[in-house]
Amino acid sequence: MADLLVLMCEGSTDAFDEFYACYAPYVLQIAYRQTQDRMEAEDICHDIFLEVLRRGRTYDPQRGSLKAWLAVMTRSRCIDRQRRKSRAEPLADPDILRQDESVTGQEEAVLHKVQSEALGSALQCLPANQRKAILGSYYAAHTHQELADSWSVPLGTVKSWIKYGIANMRRQLIKQGWIDQPEGGEPHEPARKR
Repeated sequence: MADLLVLMCEGSTDAFDEFYACYAPYVLQIAYRQTQDRMEAEDICHDIFLEVLRRGRTYDPQRGSLKAWLAVMTRSRCIDRQRRKSRAEPLADPDILRQDESVTGQEEAVLHKVQSEALGSALQCLPANQRKAILGSYYAAHTHQELADSWSVPLGTVKSWIKYGIANMRRQLIKQGWIDQPEGGEPHEPARKR
C-alpha cells in the first residue's frame, strides 16, 4: 500500500482508487466515532484523502503503519473541527458535550504509540537545555523555580527554555505532519528594538 501511496502522489488515478477503496471505510469509521454525524464524517474523510494527496510523500513507514498514520490524521482533523464548532456555537447541554471520543482498544493503543514516538522524536530534536527543561517540568513535575534553583540559573532562563522548547517541538510536529499548520502560518518574530 505504501507503493500505491507513492503512485497516487505522482498522479495515478488507478492507485488513488485502489488506496481509497482500501482505506476510506476505515477513515470514515474513525471520523464517525468521533463526530457521531455521518455527513460530518464524510466531509472529514474527503478532507483526509485530499491531505493524503498533498502530504503523502511525507509518510515514513519507519514511524508506523499507513493505518496508524491515517488514524492520527483523522482523529486530529475531527478534534480541530469540534474545537472550531464549539467556538462558533453557544454552549450546549452538558450531556451533549460528553460525547464518547474513545476508539476501540487496539486503535487507541496504535494512536498512543504513534503519538508517543512522534513526541519523543520532536523532543530529541531540541537543544539540550530546552529538552532538559521540558523533561524536568512536564515529566518530572518540578516547578520552574525548583528547576532554576537546582541548575543555578535565573527563573526567566528556565521559562524561556520551556517556551522556546515547546515552540520548537510544535514546529517539529508540524514538519513531521502530526499537527496542522495554524491558520495564518507561523507567528512573526516581534520587531527588535534599535
